[in-house]
Amino acid sequence: MVTKRNSSVPRRGRPSISRGAGLVCAAAVAAALLTGCGDDDDGGGTTTDAAKTAQTPTPAASPSAGDGSLTEDQAERKALIPKAKVGYEEALRTAVAAVDKSKPVSVELKGPADSPKWETEVATSDGAKHTVDVDAVTGKAGQARADADQDASDKTELADRLKKATVTPEQAAQTATDKTKGTVSSVELDDTDGGTPKWSVDVVSTEDWNKTTFDIDATNRKILREHVDRD
Repeated sequence: MVTKRNSSVPRRGRPSISRGAGLVCAAAVAAALLTGCGDDDDGGGTTTDAAKTAQTPTPAASPSAGDGSLTEDQAERKALIPKAKVGYEEALRTAVAAVDKSKPVSVELKGPADSPKWETEVATSDGAKHTVDVDAVTGKAGQARADADQDASDKTELADRLKKATVTPEQAAQTATDKTKGTVSSVELDDTDGGTPKWSVDVVSTEDWNKTTFDIDATNRKILREHVDRD
């Protein structure tokens, strides 16, 4: 209901044109609550409070954590993870078998969801690295590809890292999933700032599709860092 204000009622003695404008203005406010009313001589008008309220859009409700909405990354994980019928362990075994006398360096599940694959990296004792793509549905391995970007120092560094790492990727992943239940989507051998080898393990929870990354000491299985990605 719109209450007619005293200011909308023309005062005695004002010109008839102003009185007519006031009547038209009041009718417009009652009908649409959108038209402002003012004197004709300055070309402008003062918008009524009701009109301001009608013109202000109502903000859209923001998604809440409990309404079941997913972020873009969570939606991608939800679409990809269930499509992988082959686990990371089998993918690593397949990749190691494809390159003679090699050890696992990394494995990561990649899309698209309708054609998932495990991108794996293995290296020989001299640090020479090879990439092997393993079909995450059939388990079939593609052709091993040598890393053309590696130089002599890269190979020496990787060979030293592999030699120091006494914890296997499977053991590191077990440590991670003992802490957070979920599906392993990535395991990678790296170094800490102090030069100690570590395994970085990503675990995706199938309850909320968050990803937890663990840095695990590759010499004693100690958890060095834990980070939850809720994006």
